[in-house]
Amino acid sequence: MYRCNRHEATGFDMSETGRTGYRAVKAEILNRIRSRVWPSGHSIPSEMELATEFGCARGTINRAMLELQEEGVIDRKRRAGTRVAIAPVRQAKLEIPLVRVEIESTGVAYRYELVSRDEVIAPGWLKARLSLPPQSKVLHVRCLHFAGNTPFQFEDRWINVAAVPQVSNEPFEVNNPNEWLVNAVPFTNAEFVFFASAADSELAGHLGISKGEPVFVAERT
Repeated sequence: MYRCNRHEATGFDMSETGRTGYRAVKAEILNRIRSRVWPSGHSIPSEMELATEFGCARGTINRAMLELQEEGVIDRKRRAGTRVAIAPVRQAKLEIPLVRVEIESTGVAYRYELVSRDEVIAPGWLKARLSLPPQSKVLHVRCLHFAGNTPFQFEDRWINVAAVPQVSNEPFEVNNPNEWLVNAVPFTNAEFVFFASAADSELAGHLGISKGEPVFVAERT
């Protein structure tokens, strides 16, 4: 669980030179496609024409178009030009975030602390959630991640031992489960849920905050 506030700006994006940024170009192209100004199969103007219209470098247009191509919104073919995709494909590229990297990127030292590690029979709610057999064993790991000396994130993790047998031999006294799993297990699919909550007494104690204070919760399966 993170205790933080995040804000991402949206809208018109300008580069340092005052020209239109690629995000604004991408947003405008998407707007024209969604509003049917450019319907499915419609030929999109060349990069040079768009660069002139938006008052930016051709490289800026190319970057926006590459992202739209990767997302399946447009079709780009050599000599045939660029068209709005007939059947756009929605894609999502996800990376499992590493809390160490997130903390160290701010210039603050990272520290990890194991709170508890128990191998148990999966509780009923977890067996139902993951469709596990009756006597399935899971490793329940709870730990803290620090930014300097300040608690940054409390991690409460359940690991299916049958899916990752080698986890039974990992004490997690030095390695945190976040990094260990990313390195040990291939990522295929996931479910992410984010919400706000009020810290209970136990969580407040771990994070060094008052009971009832708001925390940001990231739940990943």
